[in-house]
Amino acid sequence: MQLTLWTYEGPPHVGAMRVATAMTDVHYVLHAPQGDTYADLLFTMIERLPRRPPVTYTTFQARDLGGDTAELFKDAARQAMARFNPAAMLVGSSCTAELIQDDPGGLAQALKLTIPVVALELPSYQRKENWGASETFYQLCRHLVHKPAADKPAKARPTCNILGPSALGFRHRDDVKEITQLLNQLGVDVAVVAPLSASVADVQKLAEADFNVVLYPEIGLAAAQWLQRQFDQPYTKTVPLGSHATRDFIAEVCALTGLPVAGQDPEHAHAPWYAKSVDSTYLTGKRVYIFGDATHVVAAARIASQEMGFEVVGLGSYSREFAREVRDCAKRHGVEALITDDYLEVEDQINALQPELILGTQMERHIAKRQGIPCAVISAPVHVQDFPARYAPQMGFEGANVLFDTWVHPLMMGLEEHLIGMFREDFEFHAGAAPSHLGSTRPAAENVAPVAATPVAPSAPVHVSAPTAVAQAPASTTAPQLATDSVKAVAAPAQAASNQAAWSPEAEKELGKIPFFVRGKARRNTERFAQDLGVATITVETLYDAKAHFSR
Repeated sequence: MQLTLWTYEGPPHVGAMRVATAMTDVHYVLHAPQGDTYADLLFTMIERLPRRPPVTYTTFQARDLGGDTAELFKDAARQAMARFNPAAMLVGSSCTAELIQDDPGGLAQALKLTIPVVALELPSYQRKENWGASETFYQLCRHLVHKPAADKPAKARPTCNILGPSALGFRHRDDVKEITQLLNQLGVDVAVVAPLSASVADVQKLAEADFNVVLYPEIGLAAAQWLQRQFDQPYTKTVPLGSHATRDFIAEVCALTGLPVAGQDPEHAHAPWYAKSVDSTYLTGKRVYIFGDATHVVAAARIASQEMGFEVVGLGSYSREFAREVRDCAKRHGVEALITDDYLEVEDQINALQPELILGTQMERHIAKRQGIPCAVISAPVHVQDFPARYAPQMGFEGANVLFDTWVHPLMMGLEEHLIGMFREDFEFHAGAAPSHLGSTRPAAENVAPVAATPVAPSAPVHVSAPTAVAQAPASTTAPQLATDSVKAVAAPAQAASNQAAWSPEAEKELGKIPFFVRGKARRNTERFAQDLGVATITVETLYDAKAHFSR
């Protein structure tokens, strides 16, 4: 365990809480000191659930450690049973309570409750949140699933279970809806979705379906493998993230069920056409960096390279349990995978690679903001804005549409911001000018706030020919000279950061015209070029000489 400002995953008891919160009639009794109850905020504040998680804490305090904390746990379990009347109970310890070794499983068994009690052994100092969710769901299946009857009635259509979606999952609600619709269109009925919105009775009949669909291997794979071992129930290996993977998923489902494979994509599958359209050609070859959970990283790398035309320059994951899959994916793209749960290592790699787009988590969103690089969130951990009220799946053909918009728009908005900054000094478009669509009918002062100006000495009017009037107008006008916000914002911190060649004001101004998402790379290349040549002051000519040098 490592103390850090941010963390990609919480302790494993948070993963157990995600499973308990996802289900409808399971209660979690957590042996935890006062202060370990913070996890409620993740669901009520981040996911905006209308109810608090079904968790009862013992919340012992320091003065209780001299007494019988085991009795505190038994009292909490009895009260939870009487108050909530669950169909099954999970019992376990938080990371802090684990140290006092009270054995919640044995204590709960001694109570002889009338419902199934599943004791969770979650090593908080070796494992993390996703593993805790996976282990919890696996243990629930082991304790609850019933063996199907030998003489099952014949079904008109094949059936499947969807395994893996949980509370606090990234777009799980919408993914389940999208994939359920896709399966129904193929001729497959969904029997149970678990753990999300599942009851104890639903889990008990998991083995009755013909096969399982594993949407989120980090949570559902262990349970699917157990169901295959115990009941010879196959499961899908393809996660339908992206257009290509969705087609592969359809083919896999049809192979398991004997159903015919659809001949073409549905009409609402817009992403493949958009990605090939002329408006997207300027995105080809954009350098992208990917980080997140293993499932979304592997899928995003395939989408980026095969469907968007991006170049994957780096990728990594905090999912140590799936490090092999991530490393295999990295080899296919000719890069080395970064397996870490330290966001500072991720930031260092991003600084070194200087990608043009980051696909990551909430942490990479912060890193990208500091670096001035466009970013799209593709994986948990996420913040409240990634639990939208609208329908926004990531999986299936509609999910591919959402991914296209989510990934491309940061680049397009970056281009627009660059153009606005580039023309900010123009005589027609500067901040003090009236809106061009209003012509001269309204003065500028009515439309914009006053602009801070630096007075300059008036000069004599200069008569110029029409073709050069735009270029000469700012220098010859008697109006105050407007300061360029974009150049000032770049120049000040950048000059302080460079301990090599000094930048002339003209070169700084020219650097400000370079799109912000590649400006850092241009600065570093120019400074390295100047250092190699022994140039003391970087001029506009040096900037363009460096550009020509590195473009060869």
